[in-house]
Amino acid sequence: MIESISIRNLGVISVAELEFGKGFTALTGETGAGKTMVLTALNLLLGGRADSGSIRTGESQLQVSGTWVVNDPDLIAELAELGADTSDSRLVVSRTLSSDGRSKALLGGISVPVSTLAQFAERLVAVHGQSDQLRLKSPAAQREALDSFGDYGSELGAYKSAFRQYKDLESRLERMRSSGAADQARISMLREQIYTVESLNIQPEELEELSQRVERLSNVESLRVSATLAHDSLSSDGELDALIALGVSRKALESAADPLLNELAGRLRELSNLTQEVASDLASYLHDLDADPAQLDVLLDRRAAIISLERKYGRTAQELADSLPDLRAELLDLDSSDEQVEKLEMQLAAALSQLGSAGKALTAKRLAAAASLSELVTLELAQLAMGGSRLVIEVSELSDFEASGNDRVEFLLAAFSGAEPRALSKGASGGELSRIMLAIELVLAGPTATPTMIFDEVDAGVGGQAAVELGRRLSKLAQSTQVLVVTHLAQVAAFAGTQIRVLKNSDGSVTESQVAVLDSSSRESELARMLSGNPDSAVALEHARELLQTR
Repeated sequence: MIESISIRNLGVISVAELEFGKGFTALTGETGAGKTMVLTALNLLLGGRADSGSIRTGESQLQVSGTWVVNDPDLIAELAELGADTSDSRLVVSRTLSSDGRSKALLGGISVPVSTLAQFAERLVAVHGQSDQLRLKSPAAQREALDSFGDYGSELGAYKSAFRQYKDLESRLERMRSSGAADQARISMLREQIYTVESLNIQPEELEELSQRVERLSNVESLRVSATLAHDSLSSDGELDALIALGVSRKALESAADPLLNELAGRLRELSNLTQEVASDLASYLHDLDADPAQLDVLLDRRAAIISLERKYGRTAQELADSLPDLRAELLDLDSSDEQVEKLEMQLAAALSQLGSAGKALTAKRLAAAASLSELVTLELAQLAMGGSRLVIEVSELSDFEASGNDRVEFLLAAFSGAEPRALSKGASGGELSRIMLAIELVLAGPTATPTMIFDEVDAGVGGQAAVELGRRLSKLAQSTQVLVVTHLAQVAAFAGTQIRVLKNSDGSVTESQVAVLDSSSRESELARMLSGNPDSAVALEHARELLQTR
């Protein structure tokens, strides 16, 4: 909701600081006093077109700023992505316009294009007036309003799921059918790569093991000499090998009568056993050492093939082996063989049938909701001095399925009994449009309502008891959302929780408007002025008090 607005040098307003509360706020004042300047300030903050002619005479620039309390987590997240400051759930928006036409916008302390303000405007405020765009002006927005009213979330969700599945299959089939030269080249490359990798049947860590084996076979003679020398030094038929020497030493110590020497003899026994194991391993190594050149050639060819594959595709052998499932899946997706196309066509036909069923179920729910919403809004219109007017909601079939269904939803107005229903923007005057939107908002009002709604000219052509009913319904709407109303009727303003007066003063050369929130006494005077033109009329003051008591 809007918490406050600051205005500098806008039209007849030199300086104004306004604080808004929750609920219903009425903006009143004589014609020409500058009430529209407050709406102009709001329009600038919401990304509206800036006109340097709005700058106060004699000043070089105007500035407006506003503070919003934002409770929508999704909106706060989007603002945070832009870098906007939303600490304490408050968003400060400002707009500056110079006499040379240059405009500057700040959103949460960061400079942004004016279009960014407009992007968030409809999430913050809905303005209903003769010169303002209606929140429900488009069929898409009207469909969303109907969907928010109707209780058919499961049907809508089922349709959207079926639509996504259908579009995915349709896209895949189209890609198969329109496979061009690039796809064909990719298919050939994939087939070659898959065949080559599969043919090699690369094993984990195989290249490292191959390198070790090649290194061993390439140096087999020097390895044989080293292993033989080591083996003979440890164990041989001669008299100088290590095992014989260890045995002699051990026996000499075992026969001694000293416990310390006996302990050393035990350690020599361990050395003898370990030496025997090493000698045995060396013997096995020599036995297995193969100098067959043919085997070396096989290993060299295998290693060369793997290294060549790595260089060709720029990936390790293990990475290539691991990528086979993805490569096969891509090939299957690109392969436009008749078999694959036929299979997808069958899947697409089944998905289309499912989508059609889901669409019919959604249409039935929308038709029922449209009848209910039309009836409720029509009842509200009767209470807003539009007796005989009727809201008609048409739900017609689209030529093709869309993400939201295959229904076109359109709000129409029959302005009087027997009148042909016409589009909202064509079937009503400015004041009637505001009342129509008020009636719709009253029925749709709930937790998801726009945080702030502004009504201008909503009281045009209304008087007497209808004006009282209009004020009462605006007060009802204000129970679920912040409502700002520009009004000339005391019967409407009396229902507001807060009343702001715009007063024009002139000394003959300079005209300036002042904006102030009214206390109870000054409010009675303002209502008396609105009733009779005389703020001091005793009769009008009494009537004003009566209005305030009956709200």
